[in-house]
Amino acid sequence: MRRPGVELAGSAKLELVSGVIQLHPEDATWEAMLRGWQSQQQARNLKPRTVNPRVQLVRTFQGFTNDYPWNWTPANMDEWSATLTTEKHLAPSTVRGYQGTLRLFSEYLVDPRYGWAPLCEAEFGSHPVAICHEWNTIPHLQDYEGDPEARPFTREELQRFLDYADDQVERAIRSGRKGALAAYRDATLFKVIYGWGLRRTETSKLDLVDFGRNPKAPQFGRYGTLNVRYGKAKKGQPPRRRNVLSVMDWAVEAVDDYVGNVRPRFGFPDQPALWITERGGRLRPGSINDRFEEYRDALGLPKELTPHSLRHSYVTHLTEDGVDRFFIQKQVGHECDSSLAIYTHVSDDFMNTSLQNALAPAFAGL
Repeated sequence: MRRPGVELAGSAKLELVSGVIQLHPEDATWEAMLRGWQSQQQARNLKPRTVNPRVQLVRTFQGFTNDYPWNWTPANMDEWSATLTTEKHLAPSTVRGYQGTLRLFSEYLVDPRYGWAPLCEAEFGSHPVAICHEWNTIPHLQDYEGDPEARPFTREELQRFLDYADDQVERAIRSGRKGALAAYRDATLFKVIYGWGLRRTETSKLDLVDFGRNPKAPQFGRYGTLNVRYGKAKKGQPPRRRNVLSVMDWAVEAVDDYVGNVRPRFGFPDQPALWITERGGRLRPGSINDRFEEYRDALGLPKELTPHSLRHSYVTHLTEDGVDRFFIQKQVGHECDSSLAIYTHVSDDFMNTSLQNALAPAFAGL
């Protein structure tokens, strides 16, 4: 928790020296905002390979608008998104990623803890506003948007990724630095995304009470089923709910240990969220992305892998293990088997084995 009188990294007071007259105040404030956003992200342990492309994208947007952030409006986002789609022909997932970066920067500027809004109001007579809204950004409404590079983890990649996440907990404990609790939380979170085949936003909105017992699987105790209350909605409809049955005992053990031994150490007993921040808030989807990218890049894994690849892996690996497709379809909340098919990228070994099984009856009498 921030101590009274101590400014947050990235605050306007830390980036602009009070009382100094700037020859070009607009440019000086703009550059200070970018430095502040870099500091704010670095304070969250984000690496330069994550921060620098974000800052460059914001510079690109500023060049497109030819204006400063305290004058930006949602209309600027409309025009920019239209240009990305109709002129540059970028994929919807790419445009959404760019919009997400602008949303993060916009949220930073309007956050009262950083003090940019009153400073801009005093200096320029206007202040930053939120420019990204549901009606001018691309929602994640489709199960799959046709990116040919999208794929699940191989089993070996998945093991490396989860092992690395666990290693970060041990490393934080050995070094005595802060962050061991957050590292443990995130290691468990990735196991839950894979272990129950979840989407990123579904995961971030989980509460402690969303786990329950399954009388058909008493070995899982109070973690036999997971009530997903914020499943992806169809356009114009409320979130869809579904119950996901637990199938991986090691994932159940991981979440049981986290809830029993780690989650209480964050404090804030009245916070219902399963994934809690060190300040007592609910972990946001963007933070899940940040940590995932940090681990993926540290391992040198392909950038095509995203948090959603963990969900793809759940479908693929269960399919390879011979689990009924209709069961998998219900688990991940797909209404039709065709949606499930594009999630499934089975290995060559699985395909060869299936082919042999299919041909065996025809050659049995030869």
